[in-house]
Amino acid sequence: MIRTLHCVSAIALMASALFGQAPLPISTFDVASIKANPTATGGSGVNTGRGRLTATNVTLRRLIQSAFDVNDFQIVGGPGWIGTEKYDIDAKADVSGVTGHVDYGPMLQALLADRFKLKVHRETKQLPVYSLVVAKSGPRLTDHTGDGGASTNTSHASGKATLTATKVSMDGFAYRLGRDLDRKVVDNTGLRGEYDVTLEWAPDPKPDSTAPSIFTALQEQLGLKLESTRGPVGVVVVDSAEKASEN
Repeated sequence: MIRTLHCVSAIALMASALFGQAPLPISTFDVASIKANPTATGGSGVNTGRGRLTATNVTLRRLIQSAFDVNDFQIVGGPGWIGTEKYDIDAKADVSGVTGHVDYGPMLQALLADRFKLKVHRETKQLPVYSLVVAKSGPRLTDHTGDGGASTNTSHASGKATLTATKVSMDGFAYRLGRDLDRKVVDNTGLRGEYDVTLEWAPDPKPDSTAPSIFTALQEQLGLKLESTRGPVGVVVVDSAEKASEN
């Protein structure tokens, strides 16, 4: 059974069209189905497109990351089950009258507040961070040339992680490293170009690992270095949450 949610006023949309204004931003899904996945089977992830959001085998903690555009280390508090209980979600919004980019964050925030009774607030805390700097050997980076958009991806196979980035700034590269390291990384390299990067390392290095740690890999492969320090980090504090009932 799918529960109907609050939707954008059709009258307001019609008025916007009549007066030549951009459609009102959509702030809620029209319908949504949430089901517990106690067996934790299937793939895992959150996907969006054409007004639809699907989440498979994900925790509320993972959903909070998507809703508020934060990393896992930026979520503080909340009951323990938000990181263990798995859910499948299928939510839809009518985007037929919307042009341009659809922001799913506010819609997912509203869904979590409605169905999980999620209450949060934001704070800034002093936490451990990494400072990304140029190593003494100097940078070993490939300048991006030609056309094409920017892209960044991390893949995992046979105990090795590979980060590939195209047309990435050092600020963007630092942000991606933060996601992989589960800690904020601040760009202090002073490099202002756009680069094509490939970085390979062992996420959990063992004595017989053929790949180096990420710290060694950064120095040997890119001429960069991570230094531990502390700094301000924006966090989402979970004040309260309830398990969603099946529908």
